[in-house]
Amino acid sequence: MNLTENQLSEFNDNGYLIVRQLVPSTRCEQMLAVAKQQLATPTQPLEYEADLGYPGAPSSKQAPGGGTIRRLRDAYHRDASFRAWAEDPAQVAKLEQLLGEKVALTLAHHNCIMTKHPAFGTATGWHRDIRYWRFARPDLVCVWLALAPETAANGGLQFIPGSHRVNIRAEQLDELDFLRPDAAENQALFAQGRQAELEQGDVVFFHSRLFHAAGRNTTDVVKTSVVFAYRGIGNEAIAGSRSAAAGHVAL
Repeated sequence: MNLTENQLSEFNDNGYLIVRQLVPSTRCEQMLAVAKQQLATPTQPLEYEADLGYPGAPSSKQAPGGGTIRRLRDAYHRDASFRAWAEDPAQVAKLEQLLGEKVALTLAHHNCIMTKHPAFGTATGWHRDIRYWRFARPDLVCVWLALAPETAANGGLQFIPGSHRVNIRAEQLDELDFLRPDAAENQALFAQGRQAELEQGDVVFFHSRLFHAAGRNTTDVVKTSVVFAYRGIGNEAIAGSRSAAAGHVAL
């Protein structure tokens, strides 16, 4: 169950850690089947590509591709298979090592089935997840489970190793807190970006301050991942914030 000292050092140094084949294929296929069924007959809460306005996204829900779903929100309550993975003891044990204390699942952030569709699934610029989250400390761990292979071709994750420790000036960010591609001082960061190649059942643990991005899906198959975020039990959400509104699950 436990991470090795080398794995802990890799996470602390790079801001992310890939654990290969952590989830058996039978379990992944079960979750993937549920996700496909829920995408076919979607129920709220949902996030559409048109909601975000990223480059290449449909201009509205009435435009071509306007019904393209980006996230099935509140995965924790959508199906027992997602809930079981969120609370999996082997995963929780690793998170306790990474965060140094007992952990809680935040229901406000991630807590979703993340999809990237062909044609209308947009690329995501370099950003930190903590940009809109409000906690006493900006130290959460995001857990990304690949339900099928994820590569550059279908818009897989990219990371800038060590960027969770980098101080960024406001001028380096755009109005949505993405790293500006036209800022000269960002070029060295972009050059350090690495593509994560994932197989079914691989899990990425990454720090909420780590810069990451993803390209478009150029294949003809929807890419599907399960994503949750965790905090140390003592790292409370700030009262009155969206981070506090949805509550948490102590594990």
